[in-house]
Amino acid sequence: MMNRLTDKVALISGAARGLGAEFVRQLAAEGASVVIGDILDEDGRQLAAEIGKDARFVHLDVRDYNEWTAAVALTQDTFGRLDILVNNAGVVRSAPIDEHSPEDWNLVIDINLTGSFYGIRAAAAALKASGRGSIINISSDAGLQGYGGITGYNASKFGLRGLTKSAALDLGPYNVRVNTVHPGLIRTPLLEGMEFPQDHVALHRMGEMSEIAKLVVFLASDEASFSTGSEFIADGGESAGMAHTRH
Repeated sequence: MMNRLTDKVALISGAARGLGAEFVRQLAAEGASVVIGDILDEDGRQLAAEIGKDARFVHLDVRDYNEWTAAVALTQDTFGRLDILVNNAGVVRSAPIDEHSPEDWNLVIDINLTGSFYGIRAAAAALKASGRGSIINISSDAGLQGYGGITGYNASKFGLRGLTKSAALDLGPYNVRVNTVHPGLIRTPLLEGMEFPQDHVALHRMGEMSEIAKLVVFLASDEASFSTGSEFIADGGESAGMAHTRH
């Protein structure tokens, strides 16, 4: 199915590489105009050139609210509207809780959680004016269950669920939908060539970036018109419980 997003305009953070870039490509393939937000200027401009005339790049550090307002303004000035916001920018820092530095905690919370709040706050008026807005917050399996050694990341992704539900209630009267996507372990360029045990995953494999992007496209489209405040999980069954290993 193609052209589900014709005449819609999307702003995506953390979009120059990896999973975010795959979101850009699939949203554009479905007919959306896209604005690529990232701090990786060269990669972002190259991706915009790859997509063509219906794509723009904007430098976007999600920790800076002024950069968010500038990104929304560029989107509206260029394409006349904003219908879709994908909060994808994120980082992880690994350490046991008694070794997790305050600096790393603040960095992770600022990017993963506060950055998403800034995005929603900056885009809210434009999405309300759209009358058919969709906000998609990219969370993680770590927003559904605890993992040792990633305290800040766990907290930020659980917090994103609460932010999503609150925003869904506030923006629902304006027909703006807000949902989270919870990927499991996904095969990205950073993980190419690396092997991870998957016996604990029901499907016994890693996910592909295209599989998560298809879910984002669905939530961005009118096919998901009655879904808001919800969690969409794409983790191969990892969060379902411990998979049985057959012999």
